[in-house]
Amino acid sequence: MEDFIISVNKVEEWQMTNDIAELNRLFEQARRALVGGGIVALVREQRSGEIYRFEEMTNLEDFEKYRKNVYKYLAE
Repeated sequence: MEDFIISVNKVEEWQMTNDIAELNRLFEQARRALVGGGIVALVREQRSGEIYRFEEMTNLEDFEKYRKNVYKYLAE
C-alpha cells in the first residue's frame, strides 16, 4: 500500500483558518490508510520547494496522539 502523506503546512493553514471540515476529512483518510496497513508520513515543504519527510506513523495510537495535538491548537 502507498504511504499516506500529510503536509503539515496544510494542517497549520487549516488550524489558522479553523477549517475543521478539512482537518476531519484529512484525518479520516489517514486513519483508513493505517487500518489498511499503510504508513502515514508527515512532511513539510520548504520555501525552496524541497519536501522534508520527518515522521512516520504505523499505528493508530501514534496517529491519535498527533490528531489530538493538532485539534488542541485550533482557534477558539
